[in-house]
Amino acid sequence: MVLTDGATTLRPIKLRDQRAWREVNQRNREWLRPWEATIPPAPPGLTPPNRPSYRQMVRHLRAEAQAGRMLPFVVEHQERLAGQLTVAGITWGSMCSGHIGYWVDRAVAGRGVMPTAVALATDHCFRTVGLHRIEICIRPENAPSRRVVEKLGFREEGLRPRYLHIDGAWRDHLVFALTAEEVPEGLLTRWRRTAPGASRK
Repeated sequence: MVLTDGATTLRPIKLRDQRAWREVNQRNREWLRPWEATIPPAPPGLTPPNRPSYRQMVRHLRAEAQAGRMLPFVVEHQERLAGQLTVAGITWGSMCSGHIGYWVDRAVAGRGVMPTAVALATDHCFRTVGLHRIEICIRPENAPSRRVVEKLGFREEGLRPRYLHIDGAWRDHLVFALTAEEVPEGLLTRWRRTAPGASRK
């Protein structure tokens, strides 16, 4: 599945993306470090798992996608890899929900790339996959990421104390959410209508 709006594209992550993914990720290392998930210390007597290699990461994402629990994408801007977006924790039954996580190249931050990518993914989840609710959890200190959800009109639902292990410690996260009924016209349509034209180029 490839999702596109203007210069922004979401497509499945591939093994052959390794060189471009590493270049963007490493160039943004200091900018991304405060917001990236880390592995907590193992209990006494247990060996902590190693951080996966790129190939291991992609294989895991593919396996989760095939099991219907995840949608892993890379984000492209003007046909160049510019970040990553994953719909994870997909739950069916009476819940029909998932949560979105993302990062973007600092060089294109503020240009509407990530709001457009989140809108594309959310519409796909609601209209094609059949989910009812999407959550995005963000550290309160992460102002750029909070601006993404604020631009798109996600509701702030509250604080989850010590929710995820980020940058070496258990960190609080704010929960933002949206349900399908809140965007009957589609989130991308709403974003196009409310965003200044220059911000999405």
